[in-house]
Amino acid sequence: MTEMEIYIAAGSLAVLCLVYLGIRFYRHQCLLRDRAHLMREAVRNRDFTFRLPLRGLFFGERAMQEALNDLSRDINVLTAQKEVESWQKLTRVLTHEIMNAATPISSISQAYLADPNIKGTPYEEGILAIQKTSESLSNFVRNFRTITLVQEPDMREVNLADLCHSLRSLYPDLAWHTDIAPGTCIRADESMMMQVLTNLTKNAVEAGATAMDIRWNKALYVSNNGAPIPAEVRGEMFIPFFTTKRSGSGIGLSLSRQMVVMQGMKLTLAERPMPSYHTTFVIAP
Repeated sequence: MTEMEIYIAAGSLAVLCLVYLGIRFYRHQCLLRDRAHLMREAVRNRDFTFRLPLRGLFFGERAMQEALNDLSRDINVLTAQKEVESWQKLTRVLTHEIMNAATPISSISQAYLADPNIKGTPYEEGILAIQKTSESLSNFVRNFRTITLVQEPDMREVNLADLCHSLRSLYPDLAWHTDIAPGTCIRADESMMMQVLTNLTKNAVEAGATAMDIRWNKALYVSNNGAPIPAEVRGEMFIPFFTTKRSGSGIGLSLSRQMVVMQGMKLTLAERPMPSYHTTFVIAP
């Protein structure tokens, strides 16, 4: 091979390398652009649960993506905390106003019903209806107050396997599947976590569930095979007193979410349930 041919071959190889590097650089920039678009759309939709993969990034970009992933989690926790605090403040105001109105009505109704001049008259039935309505209103307020009277959590190391065993004993008729390694612990309030899991199981049973699945994979996944939750309900299911059941109080899920948030975690409904199940809730640190 002549010297000229060597130069031409070397030049061609250099050009090919530059073209290859140019293509790789372009594709990498497209990858970064798509990531920026996804994160921008997530923030616009107030979805702070995004966690984009780190594969294919340089070390500096990987560190930046890790920081953004962690930031999304922290924002999601803070948003949930602020939402819970807002509901608590609203609950206190409504409780105070409702009790101010209901207490005199109940007292006056009882006084009239005790009057012998009222007994046996057409007025008695109407006053009795008023009294029952005020009692129902008072019961509603008592349920309302449970959202604001949750005690501060007592954070300790909680063994998840032992917790699930206690839960299974409360619902022996359900078919249970658990996938939690022995010795797996999380820092939480044991009684609160037990109440949360009980509420989720109770809701599942009321939705016709016959099987439950609880597993741990960096988060606690609680699944059931009850009736699926309709898409139009998903955005409102954690709002206090929102319920689709005739006899439901609507505080189970909202109270559960509040207790989870108080422990520095979050309770969400998974977009896709575990295989063979219809509904999956996620309790994530």
